[in-house]
Amino acid sequence: MTRLPGTYESYWMETGEGPRHPGPPGEVEVDVAVVGGGIAGICTAWELARAGRSVALLEADRIAAGVTGYTTAKLSAQHGLVYARLLKSFGAEGARLYARSQQEAVEYVARVSAELGIDCDLERVPGYTYAESADAVDQLRAEAEAAREAGLPASFVTDTGLPYPVAGAVRVEQQAQFHPRKYLLALVADLVGRGGKVYERTRIVSLHEGKPCRLTTEGGAEIVARDVVVATHYPVFDRALLFSRLEPHRELVVAAAIPADQDPRGMYITQEQNTRSVRTTPYGEGQRLLIVTGEKFKPGVGDVSERYERLAAWTEERFPSARITHRWAAQDNTTTDKVPYVGRFHPGAEHVYVATGFGGWGMSNGVMSGRLLTAHIMGEELPWTSLYDPRRLHPREASSLLKVQGSVVKHFIGDRLRGSHVDSVEEIAPGSGAVVRVGGRRCAVYRDESGTAHAVSARCTHLGCLVHFNDAERSWECPCHGSRFGTDGAVIQGPAVRPLEPRPLPGESEVSDVSD
Repeated sequence: MTRLPGTYESYWMETGEGPRHPGPPGEVEVDVAVVGGGIAGICTAWELARAGRSVALLEADRIAAGVTGYTTAKLSAQHGLVYARLLKSFGAEGARLYARSQQEAVEYVARVSAELGIDCDLERVPGYTYAESADAVDQLRAEAEAAREAGLPASFVTDTGLPYPVAGAVRVEQQAQFHPRKYLLALVADLVGRGGKVYERTRIVSLHEGKPCRLTTEGGAEIVARDVVVATHYPVFDRALLFSRLEPHRELVVAAAIPADQDPRGMYITQEQNTRSVRTTPYGEGQRLLIVTGEKFKPGVGDVSERYERLAAWTEERFPSARITHRWAAQDNTTTDKVPYVGRFHPGAEHVYVATGFGGWGMSNGVMSGRLLTAHIMGEELPWTSLYDPRRLHPREASSLLKVQGSVVKHFIGDRLRGSHVDSVEEIAPGSGAVVRVGGRRCAVYRDESGTAHAVSARCTHLGCLVHFNDAERSWECPCHGSRFGTDGAVIQGPAVRPLEPRPLPGESEVSDVSD
């Protein structure tokens, strides 16, 4: 296997240590239970505690250590080529509400950081959406005009701080970049100071909606709450059928030290070359850490190592002084109409709320969600409540919905008909994995570096799709809805809440061709 550049760890995780929080002691009763300790969950819990509600924040692993700990951490209202699309789909008022809600989130983080004295490396910089091809200039001009009409300080430019020429760019002023864990861990400390309860290593496996609602943990503890917020990135409860309207995708990140005088002084993104996103953060005396994101793909797609290599090669070509230090990967979900779902979980929900579908822009959307969900629970309404309502069904999303479901059906059926690229366990090389048949059942088999093979069920415990092996991150991934599992079957990322079951390997012999 090719040796990939940099340490496989997020810079935010490496430099943002926080205290541990034990699980619940038994039954816990609060006003609001927030399931999910990422940016949306933390911001919601903090807002509610500040409003006087008793809150329990419940996280399956460590707080701010899931998707939030592996973000690019751009805090921006400029979300690529979004405003021209919003203008067509939601009209001028919808585009204005989206822009206002996102820009207010940027300003809110700056204000809260100042009020609480949070040192989170917050820097105000412009955001750019650019293209190197002249063919995209008209589209960029239209986006600049749409963003400006939506109320953002946007303009079309041809000069940027990048060390290579562009054909054009949309520049939006007054955006920000920050260290997400430093900011969020400070909010958690303030939450605890206000009497909020924080429980880590507390996976929620069931929800009973009622008056009150009841949540059950993997260990059997019960959380009783009047209101419940599901902020687990991809909702772990399927009663709203949001899995039919969400499409997961992953992106890779490489980070590299560069001289401070080579800082491009802004946040940049292009859809060209399968996405390239660039920003920097403070990194020692005379240096900046360049953070480059790209190579977007669906979970379960192979050749992840090759994608890392392409991203690293692009970084070193465009920034010749770059010395790659870290690499990691991020995952997010996009809704079928490209606007997040934040609000009541489903048409019949009275006390259960959700925040999901941030489309790669989780920082501003997470902050926005915290404020919007708090307003819901406090009986208030913000101007953009209906824009983000999960119960909406926009006519323009029908084709996207069919495309998402077509992809799921393709994997659910096609992966069962398609033969594996290996015929036996013996063919699996150390450090790699494959789905093979063992004793008539499909097993996900990983062989560690010492040569020992480990087998688990190949059926995702969410809805039964077959998992695929990620060669770079050494994990099993579901291509249908994005659940991820360790090589031992443990859940890394939902919507699955149960691990892949272990499978015995009585002997590494030829694998049978019997169906599941």
